[in-house]
Amino acid sequence: MSQSGKPGLSGKSFDIPKRLVWEAYLKVRANNGAAGVDQQSLADFAQDEKKNLYKIWNRMSAGSYFPPPVRAVEIPKAGGGVRLLGVPTVADRIAQTAVAMMLEPDVECVFHPDSYGYRPGRSALDAVAVCRERCWREAWVIDLDIQGFFDNVPHKQILAAVDKHTDKSWVLLYVRRWLTAPVQSKTGELEARDRGTPQGSAISPLLTNLFMHYAFDAWLARRYPMIRFERYCDDAIVHCVSEEQAGEIRQAIAERLGQFELRLHPEKTKIVYCYQDSRKDTRTALVEFTFLGYTFRPRRVVTRHGRLRTSFVPAVSKSAKKHMAEEIRGWRLGRRTDLSFGEVATKVNRIVAGWINYYGRFYKAELVAFLANRINQHLVRWAMRKFKHLHRSPAKARARLAQIATDHRGIFVHWRHGALPVGSTMGAV
Repeated sequence: MSQSGKPGLSGKSFDIPKRLVWEAYLKVRANNGAAGVDQQSLADFAQDEKKNLYKIWNRMSAGSYFPPPVRAVEIPKAGGGVRLLGVPTVADRIAQTAVAMMLEPDVECVFHPDSYGYRPGRSALDAVAVCRERCWREAWVIDLDIQGFFDNVPHKQILAAVDKHTDKSWVLLYVRRWLTAPVQSKTGELEARDRGTPQGSAISPLLTNLFMHYAFDAWLARRYPMIRFERYCDDAIVHCVSEEQAGEIRQAIAERLGQFELRLHPEKTKIVYCYQDSRKDTRTALVEFTFLGYTFRPRRVVTRHGRLRTSFVPAVSKSAKKHMAEEIRGWRLGRRTDLSFGEVATKVNRIVAGWINYYGRFYKAELVAFLANRINQHLVRWAMRKFKHLHRSPAKARARLAQIATDHRGIFVHWRHGALPVGSTMGAV
């Protein structure tokens, strides 16, 4: 079967296995996700699953698959402003996933070990852990922020990189079509694109990693082989031995990105001093940066020998806590008197367990204190509305909640991790 576009034995231009489309569908189904511009949900797609999957395979194999517009969705950023996400249709997500699955093995083997975003066997927490260790060893970092990266990343270099790593012409064909697929706004207007790749598409993370590998990772490793960094998609931290070296490398990175018409954000890109007890104190340098939801800064910690010292460590960031606080308020627990205590716990635990698994990995005490304050006060309000004898007595409601936590600590997942109501004792785990 030809990959060049010439018909093979089946009369199709491209030899695309049906099994690939099926496995891509299973991945998309597992990830769930919203409907695109056609308003077709995964449930709608599944009603005629075989026909819909065959249609995708048939058109891709014939070279006649053209992606529909991507639905634009604005997501508020933690630091203000909005981030534009592109939501493809269900069928388009399946097609993109199929191409990503075909391309990934060819590029994964060349990616840099300090690239962590959207790669098998790697996670954001891995990047945070490595960053922490390197901040202990080297005193200065560059906190990089590429301004409007997903809106401005150039197509030419992405396509060149894809072409370098695949001999399947249909992979390159469809990547080109996805890069230039228009974005549909809320008003229905279509915006053509000659650069950028919308966040939210199934193929975008792989294309981002591929571009950044050549534009940043491999270049930095080649020019400054002793410099270490952690990169997660377009977020990166670069470690330096001195402020002077950090300034030099920041300028070199800015010039390198400028070759692709990208620029470092002038305010969000910072040089930070990783102050801790073993280092000279400086009052003029910045001593804090945020990376992947964790704020790194000097904190008091207890050593393995039980002594207090100042160390440069990560803990849940203010922006992450703000997001969690908004989520907790959105539950409106005080108004959910229709729920039993166990049903409230089920509702809360489903989300809080994920927060603890992520933001509780480092300097857990910061997260525990936040959860104890925010969630427990909402549980007190719920109890006051739920039970008549507690209506006018916050003190009694708090005491009752503390007693429940003492006797049944395992009910709420945050209680199990020490975020207990005031007045409760250790209780049974």
